Amino acid sequence: MEIQGYNMPDELYYEEHHYWIRVEGDLLVMGMDDFAQQLAGQIVYVQLPFEGKGLQFGKKFAKVESGKWLGTIYAPVDGEIVEANQGIEVNPALINQDCYGAGWMFKIRPKDMGQIQRLLHGQAAVEPWLLADIKKYKQE
Repeated sequence: MEIQGYNMPDELYYEEHHYWIRVEGDLLVMGMDDFAQQLAGQIVYVQLPFEGKGLQFGKKFAKVESGKWLGTIYAPVDGEIVEANQGIEVNPALINQDCYGAGWMFKIRPKDMGQIQRLLHGQAAVEPWLLADIKKYKQE
């Protein structure tokens, strides 16, 4: 779906800090959504956690930086990092160029796949959340 110029694919799940989650078998692929990458501007650095790093829902586990912004990445579920996208370490701008494809960030093995139900999914949930954040960040 497109919401006020932001591409927010319907099949994805979203967490409140503007990272998307895609289910791939028994793994979750995570990346920055279109709203966040446009708001942040050119991404210049992503802290890639080591493979095997344990994650606890809602706890910070990585950082991302642009020329004007420093952001924290929070765990969308309990689990562990099984892969980090080395391509974005070399070229962080991949996030700006293709945030839902080549710019993916992490692959996570969740302890309980059911935890994705806590995330935003579907137009009825995503649209009001995004519209509220668009309004909020335009006022700042």
